[in-house]
Amino acid sequence: MIVKFYRNLRWNKLQDTLPAEIGELKKLTHLYLSFNSFKGEIPVELANLSDLRYLYLHENRFTGKIPPELGNLKNLRHLDVSNNHLTGTLRDLIRNGDCFPALRNLYLNNNQLGGGLPDQLANLSNLEILYLSYNRMSGAVTPKLVEIPRLTYLYLDHNSFIGRIPDGLYKHPFLKELYIEGNNFKPGTKSKGTHKVLDVIDTEFLF
Repeated sequence: MIVKFYRNLRWNKLQDTLPAEIGELKKLTHLYLSFNSFKGEIPVELANLSDLRYLYLHENRFTGKIPPELGNLKNLRHLDVSNNHLTGTLRDLIRNGDCFPALRNLYLNNNQLGGGLPDQLANLSNLEILYLSYNRMSGAVTPKLVEIPRLTYLYLDHNSFIGRIPDGLYKHPFLKELYIEGNNFKPGTKSKGTHKVLDVIDTEFLF
């Protein structure tokens, strides 16, 4: 039997920095801090929450890099840090092959992330949603993305990617949606899917 411990502080107009003491709430499995006005860096102490499965930090004013130590959270399934002012690169976040072993959904959109798509993304073997829209990322799309077995939604739109989409992504058995608008791809590079807005609500990830 799994006992879930929640902290839901969404829409509370909370401000200032997120205190390091958040890392002392050892039994937390779900942490909702979205739609507030937290600023400063995301505290590395969140990596002490070893039971954490769902972390929602979107729609705040966080700055700096996403702590790569979050990759040590063996149970983390959902990470949403979208709509902040975060910098750094995916390579900063995904440093080794052992990070984020349970992660299914990674929302990094609407930030100021740079750099490219590292080959290490292929190590996220449980990843289903990768949302990178509206950042400052660049370079070619690595063919290693094809090796993510359950990748279902891939959002690359409104960055500065170049070249073409690897052919294997169009043939990927799970990939339903591929958004590529607003980049510098070669003429004729096509998207994939019906291009419906992905409306993901928190309750979809409670179990």
